[in-house]
Amino acid sequence: MTARIPGRDAWAQHGFFRAHKYLIVRRLTQLGVLALFLTGPLAGIWIAKGTLSASLTFDLLPLTDPFVLLQSLAARHWPETTALTGVAIVIGFYLVFGGRTFCSWACPVNPVTDLAAWLRRRLGVEKGFSMRREARWLVALAVLAASAATGTIAWELINPVTLIYRVALFGTLAGLAVVVAVFVFDLVVARGGWCGHVCPVGTAYALIGKATLLRVSARGRVRCDDCLDCFAVCPENHVIAPALRGRDGAGPVIASADCTVCGRCVDVCPERVFSLTHRFDTRVDAAVPPPPSAAGRPAPAALEKV
Repeated sequence: MTARIPGRDAWAQHGFFRAHKYLIVRRLTQLGVLALFLTGPLAGIWIAKGTLSASLTFDLLPLTDPFVLLQSLAARHWPETTALTGVAIVIGFYLVFGGRTFCSWACPVNPVTDLAAWLRRRLGVEKGFSMRREARWLVALAVLAASAATGTIAWELINPVTLIYRVALFGTLAGLAVVVAVFVFDLVVARGGWCGHVCPVGTAYALIGKATLLRVSARGRVRCDDCLDCFAVCPENHVIAPALRGRDGAGPVIASADCTVCGRCVDVCPERVFSLTHRFDTRVDAAVPPPPSAAGRPAPAALEKV
């Protein structure tokens, strides 16, 4: 029996673009963000200086990663006003557009882990080592402890996000080795292991994600035919079930801060169950009654609302 390929039915029913819309836009966004930083060193057009950890755009707009600020405070270095302003801007942006959208829309490590997840599905790699989700909090605390002990922004020494920029600019083998290690870890050790269980940057953005406005909704959950394509492609698939199944009166909006709002569930669902919306959108599509029996027999009961 041929293994099911997630998204293939959506492609057949709705066309290639609608079955990959958010994936395409995410890749263009990630390339665009990377280009903002590379045009200066490579072409002499300085749009953004720095990296995603801390940057200055057009010599005017400061942006600072919240986890960098936490490390700075742990290292007993009070940040400058520009860094505090940069953190406030970043937090304000992600409070609207989703905390972990950074992970799926801006972070250059995301294509690496997505490729590992795609290969796992194609090669039939089993789930592998099961990591406790709380592990990422321990990693974050360990990094903050290291910053406190060394007086440095400790995570930047091994941060794959920063190292990818160094690889792009200088072709550094050390940076490339870390990126390859992340890929291998997700491919053969733990499904979604790096972003979901290790990376402390994603952990910090998940804290913001608890209160963000942008959400994914399973408002069309009455149409779900249990194909499980959404579960197959979601990097944090534990967030789907409450909204999709509606158990214990759960609303259609995916409320978990772990959701990266990557839009892949929207793309691959042939029944168009999911959509991007806001956290206060409680709409649920009504069930469509089945057509009457051609033989005049009573039609089967309409789908029960979940």
